[in-house]
Amino acid sequence: MIDLTIILAGLSDVFTVTNLMYILIGVTVGQIVGATPGLSIIMALAIAIPLTFTLDALTAIAFLISVNKGGTVGGAVPSILINVPGTPESAATALDGHPMAKKGKPLKAMKYSLYYSFFGDISSDVVLILISAPLALVALKMGPVEITALMILAFTVISGLVGDSIVKGLIAATFGILLALVGLDPGIASERLTFGMLELYEGLHLTALSIGSLAMAEIVHSIVHSRKSDGLAEPIVIKTNSKEDSTVTLSELLANKYVAFRAFVIGTFIGAIPGLGSTTAGFLSYSITKQSAKDPESFGTGDPRGIAATETANSAVVGANLIPLLTLGIPGNIAAALLVSALIIQGVQPGPLLFQEQGRLIYGMFGAMLIANFANLLVGQFGMRFWAFVVSAPKTVIYPGAMILCTTGAYVVDGGIFAVYVMLAATLMGYIMRAYGFSIVAFIVAFILTPQLEQNVLKARLITDDNPMAIFSHPIALALLALSVASIIYLGPKKRK
Repeated sequence: MIDLTIILAGLSDVFTVTNLMYILIGVTVGQIVGATPGLSIIMALAIAIPLTFTLDALTAIAFLISVNKGGTVGGAVPSILINVPGTPESAATALDGHPMAKKGKPLKAMKYSLYYSFFGDISSDVVLILISAPLALVALKMGPVEITALMILAFTVISGLVGDSIVKGLIAATFGILLALVGLDPGIASERLTFGMLELYEGLHLTALSIGSLAMAEIVHSIVHSRKSDGLAEPIVIKTNSKEDSTVTLSELLANKYVAFRAFVIGTFIGAIPGLGSTTAGFLSYSITKQSAKDPESFGTGDPRGIAATETANSAVVGANLIPLLTLGIPGNIAAALLVSALIIQGVQPGPLLFQEQGRLIYGMFGAMLIANFANLLVGQFGMRFWAFVVSAPKTVIYPGAMILCTTGAYVVDGGIFAVYVMLAATLMGYIMRAYGFSIVAFIVAFILTPQLEQNVLKARLITDDNPMAIFSHPIALALLALSVASIIYLGPKKRK
């Protein structure tokens, strides 16, 4: 078990002026990005990672986590006000949030969204803090053979759950593995796939690749599919008929306590499974709540239960998706994968050893997550009227600014013009993958996990003396491989709904 002094030291590290300032800035940036249609949390995280290059490890991680949390709250604003989801996970919020706003209660709907989002987020953070360390201890009992089998299972599950089909998901993952092999062989230190280019000896730059395939590809896709009228939106004016229409009382919140608790359980469970995500949690929670209600016909007309079900569930995913990352080193979604790249930049290797080697940093991160929740509540409470104007920001200004930040970030962090070339190539690749339904999530996760997978494969070969039949002396690995086969059969090639 981790020493109590390390836990207390990590939690106390958060309470510095610098860390608190970056948490507040991160939450504000996240809410602005979430409230701006056309931008996304993933785009914001990809752009923000280069900005953390010179920061302390805890400050950098706290800032990125705050951006992620803020984006979840901000995404509900355009869903409620103009029926256009600011982020994919807030799409289900529009089902009841926008009808409530049309009834003259836009502030009431946004406050419902904010308060239930806060509840879901902080509850899942508490679950993460309580179970991640014990699970990491269990993971430490696994050897290279078991870890290799676990990563194979992660690839198949993520490939099957995200994207159009498991076949396309596995192809994307295989391509990610191929690109991760560029550089020097860790076993014999010989070059591979470098084509004589010195810039490739250290492999492809993770930051440039993620910025290109995620942020830049998303911007290009948005530009291609945007309309001329998109850049001419009018500012939205929030009007309420009475004080009752703009406030949410404690009794109104507690009236939906069972709905919120069930949504928190759903969101936490889905967040802990690699490959699913906030969008799935929101729609699943909404569907279950509607089906279990005595008056399902009231949903879609501005029912606060609909907002409670979606916002609690999609916010609960934010903390829970770090469970597989911190215990097994496997990112649960793209946001967690980008957090891995930030940790690697700071010289920290995710996985079960993280609690032993970086216990103080991890508990400092936990403290930052809890503080970010309250900062989210504070900024959201005072920024609601301002976010209404952010919704109408012209895309003719947003997209060029985001592209400049992407290019600058790739150049600064990864060291020169070659990183920009990598980013541009990744942009084209990411756009094509998105257009043809190949999972970028599977690609990025495979690219990040391949070095760790390769090391464990080498160790497993030494342990088993290259005897494939030795797998039968490792029952846990055998069970994980059987689950991998079962997931391929169940999830594909024709993906089940």
